[in-house]
Amino acid sequence: MSIVSLFQQGGPIMIVLLVLSVLAVAIILAKLFQFLRSGLRHSEFVEPALSALHDGENNKALELLRQQRSPVARVMESAVRCGVDPAMSAQDTEAEVSRVGSARIRDLESWLRGLSAIAHLSPLLGLLGTVTGMIAAFMRLEEAGSRVDPSILSGGIWEALLTTAFGLTVAIPAMGAFYWLEGEVDHVRAAMKDSTVRVLRYFGKSPQRVETRDDDRIEDESHGI
Repeated sequence: MSIVSLFQQGGPIMIVLLVLSVLAVAIILAKLFQFLRSGLRHSEFVEPALSALHDGENNKALELLRQQRSPVARVMESAVRCGVDPAMSAQDTEAEVSRVGSARIRDLESWLRGLSAIAHLSPLLGLLGTVTGMIAAFMRLEEAGSRVDPSILSGGIWEALLTTAFGLTVAIPAMGAFYWLEGEVDHVRAAMKDSTVRVLRYFGKSPQRVETRDDDRIEDESHGI
């Protein structure tokens, strides 16, 4: 049986799942291209830039960071620019660095929620197609009356199960890709936090520590990345 016949037998839900599968593939390919182009895993510039700062060569550090496409480099560059500006307080510096970092993270997370929605909705749509297919099969069985043919029921069942199988086929790779892409974003977020704290600490503008009233513990303010 051809693929076209399978889609025809599966009903309109199969068409919806096909559209979702194409959309999922498009999102995955677009995010892979974006991540590769941004060089998310490239962090070899961090230590040279920090070394340049410790040597008092701020311009050299900025030049090293400007040559990189990584979002970590963009946040570090913002931290250096704010750090060397005596007019910016620690709070202003933290707010600006957080703004830049949040914008970069939002850009990396774009369309990931859509991919997650496809991964979660596809099995449900497949189940819906199976239920409606089973209803149709039993209706045909009822119409047959006393002339019951087992092939009517068995044929209706396998046709109905097509949607569940296709829904899972769409959902499993989409969910796997979503978790992998989300893990890459989390890796970048952690790298941003680590590198910016090191830069701001050098300039004496690291995030302030505040005392919480709930448990009398000292913890960092977290307003950004």
